[in-house]
Amino acid sequence: MMSDVDGAPEQHQPDNDCMALITAYLQTNKGKILAAETVLCLVITVCHAASWTPGYMGFSLSEFIYCLILFLIFATKYDLEFPYVHWGWTDFFRAAIGCGLFFIFSLISLTWRFIDNSGIAAAVFGLFTSVLFGYDSYLTFPKLRKPKAQAAVNGPGEPKMHPHQLP
Repeated sequence: MMSDVDGAPEQHQPDNDCMALITAYLQTNKGKILAAETVLCLVITVCHAASWTPGYMGFSLSEFIYCLILFLIFATKYDLEFPYVHWGWTDFFRAAIGCGLFFIFSLISLTWRFIDNSGIAAAVFGLFTSVLFGYDSYLTFPKLRKPKAQAAVNGPGEPKMHPHQLP
């Protein structure tokens, strides 16, 4: 550790620590849901890679990468650095499209006549993931309907809240 002019060691600030930001974001509802979506997308990708029908692996892999990127952006609060991107709508469309496509691909995988055990597992996990993505979009949509005038409630001395954390 480095020391300042007085000889006292510098204090480590946990606010700037990436791991502290990620663990703090995992304590929120949105963080738990996004982490669960990321893990389930990875499990579905592995199941499709091991099955006879690896063609469905592309969507689950791309959704895994998309969930992981958004998780890191929200956890490290980079979404506050780029206000010209509407992160709420980005997250809502990711969840809504993921819900619909995971449901469709899971039904197709279950009705495929050359299906194997890993394909069945991918389809069942896909149905669970579809429900989770639907729940995420259900929770995200009411936040998008709030009028913009409420965002200016914070006074000049009050800290800005993260858009995915409830007070």
